Amino acid sequence: MVAKKSKKISFKAKVFFAMLALVLIVLSGTGINYYLKYFKPNVTGNKDYLFIPTGSDFKDVYSIISSENLVKDTLSFLNAAQNMDYPVKVKAGRYRLTKDMSNRSLINMLKAGNQEPVKISFQNVRLKHTLAGMISKKIESDSASISQLLDSAAFVEKYGFNTDNVYTMFIPNSYEVYWNSNPEKFFLRMHSEYLKFWNAERKAKAAGINLSQTEVSILASIVDSEALNDSEMPRIAGLYMNRLHKGMRLEADPTVIFAANDFSIRRVLNKHLRINSPYNTYLNTGLPPGPITMPSINAIDAVLNYEKHDYIYMCAKEDFSGYHNYASNLTQHLQNARKFQEALNQRNIKK
Repeated sequence: MVAKKSKKISFKAKVFFAMLALVLIVLSGTGINYYLKYFKPNVTGNKDYLFIPTGSDFKDVYSIISSENLVKDTLSFLNAAQNMDYPVKVKAGRYRLTKDMSNRSLINMLKAGNQEPVKISFQNVRLKHTLAGMISKKIESDSASISQLLDSAAFVEKYGFNTDNVYTMFIPNSYEVYWNSNPEKFFLRMHSEYLKFWNAERKAKAAGINLSQTEVSILASIVDSEALNDSEMPRIAGLYMNRLHKGMRLEADPTVIFAANDFSIRRVLNKHLRINSPYNTYLNTGLPPGPITMPSINAIDAVLNYEKHDYIYMCAKEDFSGYHNYASNLTQHLQNARKFQEALNQRNIKK
């Protein structure tokens, strides 16, 4: 009787442990599947970034990830994304990928829109379309859409500029922006940086020399084009301020080169001086309607803090050092100019 009971208990124990083992196997399998789906390293590291264009849906994202081989197991990514509700939370942007990142980490980053900004740097840019091209290489928008805004009178007037002087709004520096910023957002960001740059101190200095902020930048663009050495900028700025105060034409060679739209010119000739353009300061009195290059911060500050002197003429030094000889009268200036012209002839620089 005891033996039969023992056998019965033994059978029940076997059934219990068998069921327990089955449960453990199922749980173990579920745990392994859960790990493989969410936590196993899955990003290949083939590319540093995932770019999701504006307007993309999950199908587009999945296509990019698959075609560019960004994850090792696309099926596990698909399942994890669906379970984490990512298909209804797709956000455009530029996302940093780390090799062996898990599906969970990747999807959480994409859902939150935690993209990495791009760095845009610009300086010494002469033309608006050149700037548009530089920007378009860093953000999603193409150069045509950026140029279209820069050339839109109605758009730039909202910020207090016109299509000739809007270039003065861009302060040369390095900025971080999001890759999917559209042209309007980028423009708004640059305007906010412009407002920060023109602080109370700079505004007061501009008012003190009777120039608007835009006029300061336009003059600074000429100073920047004349000066190869920043240390000379305040003196050059002072010279042009003297000419403005006297009602003299600025007669700045860089404005003639800009009017000619030929930046290979090394020697300004009489034929260049006759170019009919509002930017030719040999023909027109006062400042040109817009900057001839993107003025540097140093040049803007040089105008605001220009050197006080009586010079009204300058000519590049004959030693080609990048510095200038200055004169307060025409006779002295012609002597300086003759020395430089002879140096050009000796080097056979004809144009």
